[in-house]
Amino acid sequence: QVQLVESGGGLVQTGGSLRLSCSASVRTFGTYKMGWFRQAPGKEREFVASISRLGRSTAYADSVKGRFTISRDNAKNTVYLQMNSLKPEDTAVYLCAADFSSLPIAPSARAADYSSWGQGTQVTVSS
Repeated sequence: QVQLVESGGGLVQTGGSLRLSCSASVRTFGTYKMGWFRQAPGKEREFVASISRLGRSTAYADSVKGRFTISRDNAKNTVYLQMNSLKPEDTAVYLCAADFSSLPIAPSARAADYSSWGQGTQVTVSS
């Protein structure tokens, strides 16, 4: 288990941008694949983006492709989610998660593959 703490959420107007951060309290951060998920009220948790251990491979949900960018800085034990052109339907609690598996190298889009989760940060996009 690793402790994950998200930050950077807030209230933004349609078309605006936010940058979320997720910090991990562990020195082996570079060995984990990382993912961002979101959950809106009354809806199931859904995949947003994920990134491989060295950041060379990423994956995105179709709904955010071209608008969101996931990145990581292993020296700072932090993964980021840059969100641009935000829409009201992006409103949700955003959670980061860590996948400890070594294989496959490609990052997963399945919530079940992630073992540690943060508490989440609220993102609200007003119309």
